[in-house]
Amino acid sequence: MTAAILYFALGIAIVGTLSSAVFVCLLLAGFVYFRKDSRRQQREIPADWQLPAVSVLKPVHGLEARLRENIESFFCQDYPQYEILFAADQADDAALDVVREVSGRYPHIPCRILITGRPWPNPVVYSFHCMAEAARYEILVTTDSDVEVDPGYLREVVSPLMELKAGMLTCVYRGKNVSGFFSGLTAIGMSVEMTAGVLVANLLEGMRFGLGPTTVVRKDALASVGGYEALKDYIAYDFAIGNLIAKAGYRVVLSGHIIDHVVNQKSFRQMWQNQLRWAQTTRHSRPKGHFGSGLVFAMPYGILGFLAAAGLGQWKLGILLLGAAVLNRLIEAWLAGWLVVRDPQIRHAPWLYPLRDLLGFAIWFASYLNLRYEWRDNRFELKGTRIAMRQTPSNTR
Repeated sequence: MTAAILYFALGIAIVGTLSSAVFVCLLLAGFVYFRKDSRRQQREIPADWQLPAVSVLKPVHGLEARLRENIESFFCQDYPQYEILFAADQADDAALDVVREVSGRYPHIPCRILITGRPWPNPVVYSFHCMAEAARYEILVTTDSDVEVDPGYLREVVSPLMELKAGMLTCVYRGKNVSGFFSGLTAIGMSVEMTAGVLVANLLEGMRFGLGPTTVVRKDALASVGGYEALKDYIAYDFAIGNLIAKAGYRVVLSGHIIDHVVNQKSFRQMWQNQLRWAQTTRHSRPKGHFGSGLVFAMPYGILGFLAAAGLGQWKLGILLLGAAVLNRLIEAWLAGWLVVRDPQIRHAPWLYPLRDLLGFAIWFASYLNLRYEWRDNRFELKGTRIAMRQTPSNTR
């Protein structure tokens, strides 16, 4: 019986090793496709006088890490005409003092602050709704408050939407670790695991979803799906808006521009809560894809194969399976994390990604356990793809 169990485990390990190898091959093809499209986008950026004026919409909530630098990066854009709108749930939100201080140094950039409250289940979506209603221009650049960009950001993300068939654009991003080891695990997951998944999805089916750190949308495309009101109780509103706009017949563009997503998770608990929320939202938004993603991890199958083969006395096979898993993860990290998003962690600590792969598998498994997680100032649970608020208050964002 013990030998039968070991052979069964070895079989699972071999299947997982092969499936993760197939995924890396798809990633390589996705990288080539992404690079070709990115170069085309760069060639098609028009002259200043042809670029449309745009409205940048930015919700804020509390004093996040590098908030001043994140906000200031949007005031330093090499772009002819744009405005920035900020929104907070409450007038006494500490982030607004930072907004006022930074905006005061750039009086030539039109800037407005809105106090929105949060009557919808997803207060971020309500903030976007209020800002979109107040926005002067037809192209809306929506970004998270923990995003930092370079001066060419607006020029590169707006240009593709000048094509009428393009209704929305989104960006991949690298994690910017500002808080140590646990933040580093999340950041490298953003840079590699998230980027790899997006590139393969873009290769196989095209973009049919958005990524929260940046979504750029035309007002007519947004109106065609019912506006932000149609998203008011979605937790994965970024996925939903891209999905709805694609279903409405518009093209969703994956930009070649890479942005920084600041990660500030000082404890294992903060990191776990954040990752679990992402995994559960993906599970409900893309159930088949999320289930299949269990086969693209490599390290769990490599370790399982090593232990099973060792138990059967086949040490060479065990070492081969474990070595293949480590090599697989290093190749994926190099392709997605360095060649695409240029994350310096890949050069300085490449061993982090095999470790992150083990963590990612644990989070994937936990996403099927319906565990609770915390978000902003309340405790929430998912009901399908929708948000349900619990009554228990929490002090953790």
